[in-house]
Amino acid sequence: MSVRIDVRAFTVVVLLLAAALTASVVLIGTGDFPISAPDVLKTLFGDGTTIQEYIVNDLRLPRVIVGLLVGASLGLGGAIFQSISRNPLGSPDVLGLGQGSTAGALIMIVLFSGSANQVALGALAGGLVTGLAIYLLAWKRGVHGYRLVLVGIGVSAIVTGINGYLLTKADIVDAARAVVWMTGSLNGRDWTQVWPLLVMCVVLVPLVLGNARGLRMMEMGDDVSYALGVRVERTRLLLMLAAVLLTAGATAAAGPVGFVALTSPQLARRLTRSPGPNLVPSMCMGAALLIVADWASQRAFGADQLPVGVVTGVLGGVYLLWLLVTERKAGRI
Repeated sequence: MSVRIDVRAFTVVVLLLAAALTASVVLIGTGDFPISAPDVLKTLFGDGTTIQEYIVNDLRLPRVIVGLLVGASLGLGGAIFQSISRNPLGSPDVLGLGQGSTAGALIMIVLFSGSANQVALGALAGGLVTGLAIYLLAWKRGVHGYRLVLVGIGVSAIVTGINGYLLTKADIVDAARAVVWMTGSLNGRDWTQVWPLLVMCVVLVPLVLGNARGLRMMEMGDDVSYALGVRVERTRLLLMLAAVLLTAGATAAAGPVGFVALTSPQLARRLTRSPGPNLVPSMCMGAALLIVADWASQRAFGADQLPVGVVTGVLGGVYLLWLLVTERKAGRI
């Protein structure tokens, strides 16, 4: 048994992991009660004071873990969709999966005044229903490239309209709660959000990585993939389902954090200079991006702390404009 390792890709993964972990330690030490990085590490290893253990383990560590898992889930989901569609715009943000999860959450908030757990389940169900609708509408002797993206854009527009209607029907308290959730934030996250997301990643990440070869073969076209022994539609459906679950689960945990799924795979590919879906680098890039964005949302604007979704939205919007200009100059759109 042999394993081929791309040295550059491996180095990028190690550096991204180091950056994500370093930013996590800095973020844990950031706040009204600042803690130095050495003291954070001592506390994580069980050698801190009582107050440090409470602040680190109970208040700040769950938020950071949720951020890492959400970023990794979005990065992996985006890499899967971009690889399946063979299009850099084929991310959950553009395809409307985030809007679908938002619709499910809004239904629970506006119509049923649901609890936090019910809102999370609604977001998960909304993402799954939207993903199924996109797959069925894009199906025509298979699911291919631009058809998937165009159908996703159409579904996204419809669901966005539904979300606007739901907000107009809500009373002022529920509407305010819904708008806060729709921004995308890691504020107030605790261990109850960590465990479901962690279990989902433990189940789905090995499943996706186990089908990485088939995903890479499908980038060469269905005919070539069939000739190489890949069960194309089964693999595509399985991976799309995993990507939808990863995206919906991340949205349920932190709200619709924009553009991480779009930018992470592209930045990872530019760093590794490696063909193929770059699944592991995309995961690490997503985790690092979200943690750095969360630190920036807390520290870069003085006393005005912003939800992390605002920061990723602004940066991701700039990246999307640059990507559209680049694709247009290349003649691909």
